[in-house]
Amino acid sequence: MTLNEIWDLLNGIVSTTGILHLGWQNVIMWCVSFFFLYLAIVKNFEPLLLLPIGFGIFIFNFPLVPLMGYTEGHGQLIRIFYQYGLEWEVIPCVIFLGLGAMTDFGPLIANPKTLLIGAGAQLGVFVTFTGTVLAGFTLKEAASVGIIGGADGPTTIYLTQHLAPQLLGANALAAYSYMAMVPLIQPPIMRLLTSEKERKIRMKQLRHVSRAEKIIYPILSSLIIAILVPSVIPLMGMFMFGNLMKESGVVGRLTETAQNTLMNIVTIFLGISVGATMEASKFLSWRPLFISASGMFIAMFS
Repeated sequence: MTLNEIWDLLNGIVSTTGILHLGWQNVIMWCVSFFFLYLAIVKNFEPLLLLPIGFGIFIFNFPLVPLMGYTEGHGQLIRIFYQYGLEWEVIPCVIFLGLGAMTDFGPLIANPKTLLIGAGAQLGVFVTFTGTVLAGFTLKEAASVGIIGGADGPTTIYLTQHLAPQLLGANALAAYSYMAMVPLIQPPIMRLLTSEKERKIRMKQLRHVSRAEKIIYPILSSLIIAILVPSVIPLMGMFMFGNLMKESGVVGRLTETAQNTLMNIVTIFLGISVGATMEASKFLSWRPLFISASGMFIAMFS
């Protein structure tokens, strides 16, 4: 083997590594991933979400990694999770199934006025929508960013995929990261807006809610939602189905699966897929950074 052949061989080996393709953008995204891993591992803030998101950001932001592209027309590993889970909107709906199986509507049924509290929290949606439009986003993009104010990750993913899929990574990251930071955001705001006496009030359920009422509620809610807003039935229908399974008391194994095993599986796929959307070239621009920065305000306002 000649010297030139040896040199070409070495060049070929080096070119298959990511060493020559590393840039400062990669390092910045590693730091972002380490921040989320720190929150998950050290601070224990929503570790079930922030740990897979953080590691997804880390592993994807290396040059030449075969994760989100295509090989011979077939999606690579995380591309499969992303395409079937997020682009096809399977994961958000399955998560809502699990959430429904965990939810107790008893206090709401006993005191329907508490609906106003939930409605008031959605004001953050409209404030953010207005601010985002003024910042130069399109109406659809602003709507996808504004829904972060609802403090709900699956809804953010679902709506963003419909309206502005190019913002999916930034929106999902903002929604889940600021949900995780609620323990930091909430206490100072509560101290500012309430007295110590008010904070000591213990909310009690006003009356006993019967099993029949709890069974009828998800069925009646699904009927009303399907008639008034049929486009959200994939999410809300699964949510109410999960709640019906729980309250019926006749499918304990299915309820247990929806609450635990199934929820844990889709959370893994969701987290690592969301993290893998945070490519340096796309994230390090003013629009994703604006979304991330506004997330803190959204959470505080809501």
